[in-house]
Amino acid sequence: MELCKLLEQIAPPDETARAAAKKRWDTRAKPLGSLGLLEDAICEVAALTGSAEIALTPRTAVVFCADNGVVAQGVTQTDSGVTAKAARQMAAGRTPVCRMAETARCRVLPVDMGIVDFPGCDGVLDCRAGNGTADFTREPAMTRAQAEAAILAGVELARREAERGTRLLAAGELGIGNTTTAAAVTSVLLDLPAEAVTGRGAGLSDEGLSRKLRAIEAGIVQNRPDPEDALDVLAKVGGFDLAGMCGLYLGGALYRVPVLIDGLPSSAAALCALRLCPAAGKAMLASHVSAEPAGRLVLDALGKQPLITAGLRLGEGTGAVAAMPLLDMALAVYREAYTFAEGGIEPYTPQ
Repeated sequence: MELCKLLEQIAPPDETARAAAKKRWDTRAKPLGSLGLLEDAICEVAALTGSAEIALTPRTAVVFCADNGVVAQGVTQTDSGVTAKAARQMAAGRTPVCRMAETARCRVLPVDMGIVDFPGCDGVLDCRAGNGTADFTREPAMTRAQAEAAILAGVELARREAERGTRLLAAGELGIGNTTTAAAVTSVLLDLPAEAVTGRGAGLSDEGLSRKLRAIEAGIVQNRPDPEDALDVLAKVGGFDLAGMCGLYLGGALYRVPVLIDGLPSSAAALCALRLCPAAGKAMLASHVSAEPAGRLVLDALGKQPLITAGLRLGEGTGAVAAMPLLDMALAVYREAYTFAEGGIEPYTPQ
């Protein structure tokens, strides 16, 4: 399916279902709205799915893995070879998100969107859009056709997960250099200078941060991405992982599966999805606010409030997985806590 036709199929949220979920919350014997954002999240899920009967299992963290040509500009501590090594460890269940996901009862699905010279391995799904992106300081990171193909791959993954019964997704990423691409995308879409949205990623020195800023500025000048066209921005200064996550959000909206946003690359991808289709925001839940400078800025642009504020910046979908137990606890109250009527208590009313 062409991307433009797919976007036309994404409907607005179901406000009747949202109201039904809110009404159910208000019958629980507790102060109205006292679980705050946790209550809001359950209502968001109802509005997405069209039902106040909520389920959040099974669940899958989809981790989009890709390499970025801009790494050639010295914007990271390590070279691109680390992406492939980490993807193999993820397939073996050894990375941080895998260990956290076991506690959160979440499946982890690593996806190769464009790891450089990656021959593949058991446990990593092949959805390659290219053999890594180009160095965007010299040319566009990818073609527009590649960007669209990567987005559609993310949509297809959402469809497949929905068909296997998945009720909650997390959009994670793995790729050396992707805080650089995420900052570049954010700079363009929010019309902010690079220094306002760029951080040290995995621990850059002052000199490394300066190189990163110069690379982002050079990429934007070289390619002149159109801030009114999120697909153009992704193609020119983004990455295959960002495009895949963008598609996962769009697919979540289309197939009615909520998607937890993780850190800066994940939230930059969510912003692209929102710009492509404002109704896609109904599928997005913000797990945490990244410690990267653009973390709060992007969530504000998305109109989302994070469940967790803990200075997280690991990636892989770890922040999104960390939010899952919070949603489980909220759902337990929503489903099972006694009501005012059952307790013989006069219901609270808004004051």
